[in-house]
Amino acid sequence: MSNADIFLGEVIGTAILVLFGAGVCAAVTLHHSKAKASGWIVITFGWGFGVLAGAYTAAPLSGGHLNPAVTVGVAVDTGEWSTVPVYVLGQMTGAVTGAALAWLAYYAQFQANADVANAQPTLGVFATTPEIRSPVANLLTEVIATLALVLPILAFGRNTGIGIGQITGQPTGIYGSGISILLVSLLVVGIGLSLGGPTGYAINPARDLGPRIAHALLPIPHKGTSDWRYAWIPVAGPLVGGLLAGVIVNAAF
Repeated sequence: MSNADIFLGEVIGTAILVLFGAGVCAAVTLHHSKAKASGWIVITFGWGFGVLAGAYTAAPLSGGHLNPAVTVGVAVDTGEWSTVPVYVLGQMTGAVTGAALAWLAYYAQFQANADVANAQPTLGVFATTPEIRSPVANLLTEVIATLALVLPILAFGRNTGIGIGQITGQPTGIYGSGISILLVSLLVVGIGLSLGGPTGYAINPARDLGPRIAHALLPIPHKGTSDWRYAWIPVAGPLVGGLLAGVIVNAAF
């Protein structure tokens, strides 16, 4: 695949991922939304379906990484680092784009949020914030949760069973088979349910940093701070987790 294909695939796929993810957070968080206060399970499934839609869309072009931590894990596993900057640039561009699209989709709700008594700041729609602010604990949570994501993804790529991608002849990149993309989306739901409580499970530097940048730049009423003091944790933690996953898979398989 060419650098142009990689960049375009990652932009489109990550934009879809973040559109679904930020969209479900907006649906649950903002007043005057039909899904207001529908809860954490709805959020985890929204993000999982975002992975499903984004990865299936991007797979024929770029392999559907959609996540710098996945890209780093693949690079460590394979020793191929030359395309990493292209992947990451596409992922960041797509993440900012997806966040902006989610804002546009809920534009009226964001505008009305400023007029709601005791309305909460809107950063949580876009980026993660910890329930207990402890840099060491928050970092460890992100490392562990991302390891739990990237390790199975790299293992799926080694699966020799017949999946949807092999039956239809469609390329599926790192996932090995089309059915594995569905499994990864369910994996993301599981991580959210099991490990998302402490930090909101970024498990993806682009998913957190791109929307955080969008939050800082967009004209959102009553948006509050973008919390840049915390922003390094959902970047560093997932990158370390992805790197460890690559090392483990490379050594064990």
